[in-house]
Amino acid sequence: MQIATWNVNSIRTRLQAVVAWLQEHPVDVLCLQETKVIDADFPRSPFEQLGYHLYISGQKAYNGVALISREPLENVSTGFGPILGTDIGGDLDEQKRVISGVFQGVRIVNLYVPNGSSLESDKYLYKLRWLQILRDYLQALINTEASDNPKSLCVCGDFNIALEDKDIYNPKGRENQVMATEPERQALRTVLELGLADAFRKFTPEGGHFTWWDYRSGGFQKNRGWRIDHHYLTPELYEKAISCTIDIAPRKQTQPSDHVPVIVTI
Repeated sequence: MQIATWNVNSIRTRLQAVVAWLQEHPVDVLCLQETKVIDADFPRSPFEQLGYHLYISGQKAYNGVALISREPLENVSTGFGPILGTDIGGDLDEQKRVISGVFQGVRIVNLYVPNGSSLESDKYLYKLRWLQILRDYLQALINTEASDNPKSLCVCGDFNIALEDKDIYNPKGRENQVMATEPERQALRTVLELGLADAFRKFTPEGGHFTWWDYRSGGFQKNRGWRIDHHYLTPELYEKAISCTIDIAPRKQTQPSDHVPVIVTI
């Protein structure tokens, strides 16, 4: 089983690149973030022609997530509300950032975590609250005793957090930089304490490997990147994982996303 995550930064802008990548890398499930399109305008046909099934949750110009699967998914849900109830985190679902479904007994949770903007912004506080609700959401999934809600989880996506200093090309001053502050890191660690482990670090413990590069100042050409796109696995999946790789090839293309795909093989 191969699961890929990729923040495409507009599916319509990056459509040809994503379709070509899928043809070259026919993964079982592709998790997209930042699709930036309402559901009615999502370009479904090119993926359906390849034999994929689509599950989408989008909005105009911002956010948006999608699951593209070689087989029909079971028990698909979008947002926190269906699991936690609208009174707990329902207001957060106005931004389309969460979609999950079950593929061959594995629940795949595809996330686009808020960026946070800056430490002085209300968006930073929103991000910390969002991560707290995420923990409650995943805890509820794990606690649910139901045949259609397996305990094996792959929680993946754009987390907008570099959890360790080695995940940043230059961590100097990172404690005052969004995506690397201690409150953000601690919020993510609290999520991972549910029993989730970083699939990439199982195989690649050293630094210098990134998934996002700023468009400005030749970030990619100078390899000034951050590793903020992750696959986190529950213990049984973590043990079964045989590889987790970052494919930087799409970043070399004309008009690329600022992120690249990350693929876990189980």
